Amino acid sequence: MEYHLPVLYNEVLDNIIEEKDLIYMDCTLGGGGHSEGILSKSTDKSKLIAIDQDENAIKFAGKRLEKYENKISIFKNNFENLDVVAYLAGYDKVDRILMDIGVSSKQLDDDKRGFSYRKEAKLDMRMDETQDISAYEVINNFKEEEIADILYKYGEEPKSRKIAKYIVEYRKNKKIETTIELADIVIKAIGKSMKKHPAKRTFQAIRIYVNRELEVLEKALDKSIELLNPGGRLLVITFHSLEDRIVKEKFRKYENPCTCPYDLPTCICGNKSKGRVLTRKPIISKEEELEVNNRAHSAKLRVFVKGEE
Repeated sequence: MEYHLPVLYNEVLDNIIEEKDLIYMDCTLGGGGHSEGILSKSTDKSKLIAIDQDENAIKFAGKRLEKYENKISIFKNNFENLDVVAYLAGYDKVDRILMDIGVSSKQLDDDKRGFSYRKEAKLDMRMDETQDISAYEVINNFKEEEIADILYKYGEEPKSRKIAKYIVEYRKNKKIETTIELADIVIKAIGKSMKKHPAKRTFQAIRIYVNRELEVLEKALDKSIELLNPGGRLLVITFHSLEDRIVKEKFRKYENPCTCPYDLPTCICGNKSKGRVLTRKPIISKEEELEVNNRAHSAKLRVFVKGEE
């Protein structure tokens, strides 16, 4: 199964490539699309550190990027540990960091991974298949209140309590084994009368919870700012409002961390700016990309430049 061209491919390369030897880091290797672009466009002595927690992605991308083996190091890890990975690769600092957040098209399309509410599969949703907790455990073992809270917090599902109630009622008779089984329960709970699939928010919420996506994102952003060399850039692509809100707010605080009251004539808190936001409005996909890649509709790219120390 092939990986598709990654979203905002040209826009990422326009904002990440510079004509000098740099250390690049791709925190979300996936199919290797962005990484291949970086490797092909960067100078011969530039290096790329790539991270992914999905063994399948690493195998695929590793083969795809074989011809650049002298320029790339690939690590199986969660990108919340990007500082440790940089150290293992032999670097204290890097010059460019890219994060393409969320589940890849390949993972969604893989019938065995249990990410999609449209395809029959065992409930799973783990990006790292070696971790203990999966969607199956959440749906079948968590309390009704816990499930409702997850759906509301991570899926912004207004009918979270009703869905959770239906899930708990259903599992009294049998375990909820598959994606379609869960999707059908959600439809029974809240009906079909909506533009988007009724189970979309539920599946998003469970996936984010299982993979600790928002927690990982916050940690990785903070570590990225410390890991960058002065003048370095952090690029983040998000796909839904929860992620984008975190990135936008973090970037704002990095740029202006002052906590003093507005009426004070001078700053006394001592918090110094870490740089500046390069994208006042997020970069979004052009019409040509939207025509061929439906996933690009929700993609937003934000860029932060580390200040001089």
